[in-house]
Parts: sequence; C-alpha cells; structure tokens
Amino acid sequence: MLVVTAHTLEGWRIRQYHGLVSGEAILGANIFKDFFAGIRDIVGGRSAAYENELRKAKQLAIDEMCEEARAMGANAVIGVDLDYETIQGSHGGGMLMVTAAGTAVTIMQD
Repeated sequence: MLVVTAHTLEGWRIRQYHGLVSGEAILGANIFKDFFAGIRDIVGGRSAAYENELRKAKQLAIDEMCEEARAMGANAVIGVDLDYETIQGSHGGGMLMVTAAGTAVTIMQD
C-alpha cells in the first residue's frame, strides 16, 4: 500500500477515488507515568522510550488507515495527514491520540 502526503503521484494515474479513511491509536496515562519514572532514559532532553512509543502509535494509526483502504479496494492512500492530540481524562489522567487520515484511491502507472 502506497501512503503519501501528496495529493498527486508523479508517474501514476488515479483510476478511482474510494473516500476518506482514517486510523487512530491512543497512548494511555500509564505510559506517561512509566516514562517519567524512568527519567534516566532521557539523554540530551529527549526520551528514547517515549519517542519509540510515539512511533509505535503512529505506525498503528497508519496500519489501521491502510486496512480500511484495503477493505474499500484501494491500493494507495494520498493526502495523508498525521495529527497528535492530548485528551484530558475526567480523573486528571491524560492520553495522547495519534490520528492518520487520507483519501483511499486506486492507482495505476502511466
């Protein structure tokens, strides 16, 4: 599955538009506590463990979006946008949501 942020693909022709597809992944509050408990992982102001969890969440969101596109018969997703949002829980716990959204299309080479 080809996944791009562009709305056109050089050398490819869009044969059919299938519609909007999206995928979401949420990191719970416990992940944040675990990261801050392991503060020694932070090197130069960056936490490798936290960055790895964000990458996993991004990939999960993209994978979910691609599954939806495949189910529609698409072989590519164009105009992909990644969004990161914080969600505040009613008990003070926070979560981070990663969303991937784009347009499912069927493409063919020119």
